[in-house]
Amino acid sequence: MNIDMLTLYFTRYGAIAIFVIVLLEYMNMPGFPAGIIMPLSGIWAAKGNIHFLHVMAITLAAGVLGSWILYFLGRTGGSLLLEKYLHKFPKQREAIERNFAMIRQKGCFGIFLSKLIPMVRTLISIPAGVLKINFMKYTVSSALGVFVWNLIFVGAGYFLGDAVFAYLT
Repeated sequence: MNIDMLTLYFTRYGAIAIFVIVLLEYMNMPGFPAGIIMPLSGIWAAKGNIHFLHVMAITLAAGVLGSWILYFLGRTGGSLLLEKYLHKFPKQREAIERNFAMIRQKGCFGIFLSKLIPMVRTLISIPAGVLKINFMKYTVSSALGVFVWNLIFVGAGYFLGDAVFAYLT
C-alpha cells in the first residue's frame, strides 16, 4: 500500500478508513506501516479534515481492538499455533522465548514498554494471551502503550504536516 492510495482512502472514506487501516496495522498485517499511516492521519487532522482528538480516539480504539484480537488468538489457540510456527521457523525460538521471559518478569509494565517498540508492539499481544495475562490489566497497559505510540506518530504528522508528507513521498 502506498501513500497515494492511503490518501485516497482517507479522503474517500474518512474516519472509517483510518480505523480499518490502523486496526489492520495493529493486527500486524503486512503492508500497513504505522510510520506512514499515523503521520498521514495527523496531517489530515492538521488540514482540518478531522479533529486531532477524534484521530487519537479512532487510532486508540483501532489499536486496542487489534491488540485484543491477537491477545484472544494467543489465549485460545496460541500454544498450538506457536508450536507449529516454531517447528517451521526454529530460529525464532530464542526471540519468542525472550518475549515470554520479559512478560513473566516485567508483567504489564513489559507489555506497555513492548507497545513502544516496532514489530514487538503488535506481536506482544499473542504471548500475553498465551500466558493468560489478566485481561483488564493487559487492556490498560496495552491502551497506554498504544496511546503513547499513536500520539508520537499522529502528533508528528499534525505538527510537522507538510514536511513529514514531503519526506514520506
